[in-house]
Amino acid sequence: MKKLLIGTALCLATMTSAAMAADVSACLITKTDTNPFFVKMKEGAEAKAKELGVTLKSYAGKVDGDHETQVAAIETCIADGAKGILITASDTSAIVQSVQKARDAGLLVIALDTPLNPIDAADATFATDNFRAGELIGKWAAGKLGAEAANARIAMLDLAVSQPSVDVLRDQGFLTGFGIDVADVSKWGDETDPRIVGHDVTAGNEEGGRKAMENLLAKDPTINLVYTINEPSAAGAYEALKSIGREKDVTIVSVDGGCPGVANVKDGVIGATSQQYPLQMAALGVEAIKAWADNGTKPAPTQGKDFFDTGVKLVTDQPVKGVESIDSAEGAKLCWG
Repeated sequence: MKKLLIGTALCLATMTSAAMAADVSACLITKTDTNPFFVKMKEGAEAKAKELGVTLKSYAGKVDGDHETQVAAIETCIADGAKGILITASDTSAIVQSVQKARDAGLLVIALDTPLNPIDAADATFATDNFRAGELIGKWAAGKLGAEAANARIAMLDLAVSQPSVDVLRDQGFLTGFGIDVADVSKWGDETDPRIVGHDVTAGNEEGGRKAMENLLAKDPTINLVYTINEPSAAGAYEALKSIGREKDVTIVSVDGGCPGVANVKDGVIGATSQQYPLQMAALGVEAIKAWADNGTKPAPTQGKDFFDTGVKLVTDQPVKGVESIDSAEGAKLCWG
């Protein structure tokens, strides 16, 4: 009987341990499920979750900027007893209240790619240094134009009127890299440099990029440099320029490093792009949630920064002196989507 009780106890303990391991669940909430960046992010999260035995549920907004769907997803994750949430917020300020509710319920909340406003509204942030990403393409553009940078006519194709942090950081990084005074670095649109033709928003997609480019060309048809928030919007801008025969004499720069974007660098559609690594962001995020569930530890930021920097590289086939870069062949080995 004693041996039977001991055996039963050991069996129960083993079953309990297995059940606890199986109970580790996480949520991934992205801006959309169509942008290749977020598709790759989901792949990275799913692969790491499978490796670690974490149950992963994924949610996404209908379009970039769909804040309400993200709020509803957070509520679902709390109700489901998830251990943590990985989120790329559409509205980095408005989402804070919902994030705090999740943290109060004991969930670890990690921002991926897009820092919340304020950044410490999340337990941690795994992201590209988006200011650095913008700065790299700004420096490259200034170097490529050379003396003509003083006469640049610049179109700024941003993300959304709500100015999420990723939008602001890339925009302001680009202008800083190009050598333009950004006034208040925490927002775009208040610059006074006459080289800036204007800002328009794209929703981060090709159609939005085309319309924004058309709007700014109507304002000034002599635009010769185009900053874009991401590569889908860059592709749209290129189509707008091509429709009026100006695709050969306008330089487009962007951020992402997806495989279609790198191919566009190779084909001359995009002059240079800053490549980021979404798969790594998501995989590290799942690892962090597993550690939180296992022993209550939180991830630490990169030394000297208030987030964990997942890296960025400039991809161009037209290198300029003083700006470190890789070519499109190397970028293709590291791309996603």
